[in-house]
Amino acid sequence: MDQFLQQLVNGISLGSIYALVALGYTMIYGIIKLINFAHGDVYMIGAYVGFAVTTYTSMGFIPALIISMAACAVLGMAVEKIAYKPLRNSARIAVLITAIGMSLLLEYVMMYFVGAEVRSYPKLLSDAALRLGNIIINMQQIYIILTAVVLMIILQFVVMKTKVGKAMRAVSADQDAAQLMGIKVNSTISFTFAIGSALAGAGGVLVGIYYNSIDPLMGMMPGLKAFVAAVFGGIGSIPGAMIGGLSIGVLETLVSGYGNSMYRDAAVFAFLIIILILKPSGLLGKNSKEKV
Repeated sequence: MDQFLQQLVNGISLGSIYALVALGYTMIYGIIKLINFAHGDVYMIGAYVGFAVTTYTSMGFIPALIISMAACAVLGMAVEKIAYKPLRNSARIAVLITAIGMSLLLEYVMMYFVGAEVRSYPKLLSDAALRLGNIIINMQQIYIILTAVVLMIILQFVVMKTKVGKAMRAVSADQDAAQLMGIKVNSTISFTFAIGSALAGAGGVLVGIYYNSIDPLMGMMPGLKAFVAAVFGGIGSIPGAMIGGLSIGVLETLVSGYGNSMYRDAAVFAFLIIILILKPSGLLGKNSKEKV
């Protein structure tokens, strides 16, 4: 039982990071029906921004987190303006291919500037740990979980209680009707990209702290796992993305703890296949019919 509870704690801390990245996927899909496969690489750039801030300016965890989120928000808006906005009325396959191309571009541009080697992340948090019987919760896990919870609460407040959030929900429901009601659709979409990318940037800093290493290709697999989390929760659903991220994190740590860590990625994608077969709309997603 102690081992199970320890793996559960580890899974919640890892799943909190996946949840932050999954929120970006689900928000962007919810508003323009786009699977932004470059999202995982925005998360990677957030990790590097946090690395640069803490290494070269000796700032602490909170300033690094805020600066990474701001930088990724700007990057997300730039990607939307340059790559996605011109194709907004194009076939979905064209936008999907563009998203994959943007993902590769971000990876190899970053590799050109920082090199391909793995870098050790600066030590930002204390090594102190909270011991509950035989269960150990270190300060890194506490900070990761608290940061993720605070950001999720802020996001929920913005979406449900602010004018911008209402505009986002209106554009998600019907872009044409929202525009007729005076909502600036382009600005709302850019703001959605900014929020989603900022959350990915926060996830990048947290994962650098969690694994203590970063590299230019680090966004590929976690980005796909966050996509699995968004699909499991019901893509387009913010609470679903949170639940999905935590579920994937717990699944991954349980497979590593009770089986073999080499199979944890396979377990996640097998889980995706099962979900798509049994409930394609996801846990909190809604079935939608499309007229042809």
